[in-house]
Amino acid sequence: MPARLASNRGRFRTAWIEWVLTLPVAIGLIYCLTHLWLYGYLPPPYFLVASDTFMDFFSPATYAHLGGAYDAYQTIYPPLSFVVLKFVSWGPCYAFNTGVEARTCDTYGLTSLIIIYLVNCVLIARTFWKIDRSTAIPRTFALCAGLSMTYALERGNLLLFCFTCVILAYGPLLRSARLRWLFAGLAVNFKIYLIGAIFAQLLKRRWRWFEGALLATGLVYLASFAILGEGSPSEIYTNITNYAGGFKVGDVQYLWYPSSLQPLSLLLSGDALSPIVNLIGSHMVETGLVIINILVAATIVSVAAAAAAAWLRPAVVPLHRLLMLSMGVAVIYSEVGGYSHMLLLFFVFMEKWRGLGRGAVLVMAYLLCFPLDYPIAQVPTMVSDSYFAGRIIVTEYTIGVGIVVRPLLLHLILIILSVVTIRDVWADARDNGWQSPLPWRRKMEPTS
Repeated sequence: MPARLASNRGRFRTAWIEWVLTLPVAIGLIYCLTHLWLYGYLPPPYFLVASDTFMDFFSPATYAHLGGAYDAYQTIYPPLSFVVLKFVSWGPCYAFNTGVEARTCDTYGLTSLIIIYLVNCVLIARTFWKIDRSTAIPRTFALCAGLSMTYALERGNLLLFCFTCVILAYGPLLRSARLRWLFAGLAVNFKIYLIGAIFAQLLKRRWRWFEGALLATGLVYLASFAILGEGSPSEIYTNITNYAGGFKVGDVQYLWYPSSLQPLSLLLSGDALSPIVNLIGSHMVETGLVIINILVAATIVSVAAAAAAAWLRPAVVPLHRLLMLSMGVAVIYSEVGGYSHMLLLFFVFMEKWRGLGRGAVLVMAYLLCFPLDYPIAQVPTMVSDSYFAGRIIVTEYTIGVGIVVRPLLLHLILIILSVVTIRDVWADARDNGWQSPLPWRRKMEPTS
C-alpha cells in the first residue's frame, strides 16, 4: 500500500508539471490567434506567404482531378495522395480554375481538411487516455494546439491524413493486426520515409507483422496506381532526382521551419556562403559546420547502438520508442518540413515520466510544441493578399532561433532516448544474464 501511494503521488506530481508545461503552448496559441485577428496573418514561424494558406491541399488537388501530377506538377509522392484528394475535394471547382481560385470554391475540400484535423485530435486523446489518464489531457492539448500540427493545418498538408494512419497503425486503438497492417501500408504510401517504422518491427522479432505491413504497402500502391492511372516507380524516381537537383539553399522557405539541420548545413557550405561569412565570420561558419556534422554523426551512431541493444533484448524496449527512433533518423536525413515533428512527438508523448532522461525528453517535446520564435533576422516587408483577412495586407516577418533550436532539440531527443534504451538493456542483461539473439539459441518470442 505505501508503495502504491508513493506511485500515485509521483504520477500526480509529474502530471502537474506537464500541466504547467502546456501554459506556454496555450499562451503562444492565443498570441498567434490575436495576431491573426489584428493583422490578418499568422506570425512566424508560420509560413511567410499570407496568400498561400491551405495551398498544400488545393494545389495538388488540381492535378488530382485534371491529371498531370507526375509530368506537369512533378510530385515526388506515390499516387495515394492524389487518389485521396479526389474523394475529399469537389471536382467541378477545378475544371476551369487553378488551386487559388478553387480554394474559394471548394468548401467541401476545406471542410474535409478541418474534419481530419479534428479526427486526429480525438484519436490522439483516446490514445493518450488509454496509456496514462493522468497526463492525457496536457499531452493531447500540446500536440493538437502546438506548432507542428497547427502548421500542417495552416498549410493544408496531407500529412494530416497520413497522421491518422500512423495513429491507427501504431497506437493502441485497433486490435486487428490486419487493419494495423493496412494503415501502416497507407502511411507509407502517403510518406515514403515511414517505411522505417515497418522495418523497426524486426527489432521486436515481429516477423509476421513486418511481412503483413510490407504486403499491404505494395497492395495499396498497386490499387492507387490503378485508380489514378499514373505514378509508376520510374516517374517517382525521376521526379525525386529532379527535386533533389533543384534544391536551392538560398531560398528562405527551406530555413523557415525545418525538420532537420540539413538546410542550415547546406546554407553554410553552399553558394550563399558569402553573405553569411560577412555577417558572422568564416571561423564561426566553419565551427558551425563541424558542430552540425558531429551532432548528426552522434545521433546516427546512438540510434544504431540503441537498435542493436533492442535486438538483443526486444522485450525491454517499448515499441513506440523504436518507431520514434526509426522515423527520427528518416526525418534528420531528409528535409521533410517541420510539421513532420508531430509524428515523432506522438510517440515521445507515450513515454512515462520516469528518470532524468525521459523527463528531459518530455520537456523538450513540450518546447517543440511552442508556436512562437525569438527573432534574429528581419525578412523584407512584403505586400500580400491575405486569405484569412480577405484583403491586401503588409506583412513583416522575422527569422527566429527556431531554425537551429528545433532541429537541435530533435537530435537531443533521439540521442537521449537512445542512451535510455541502451541503459535499460544493459540493466536487464546485468540482472538476468546474457541471452543470445540467435533464434536457434533461445526461445522465440510471439510474432503477433
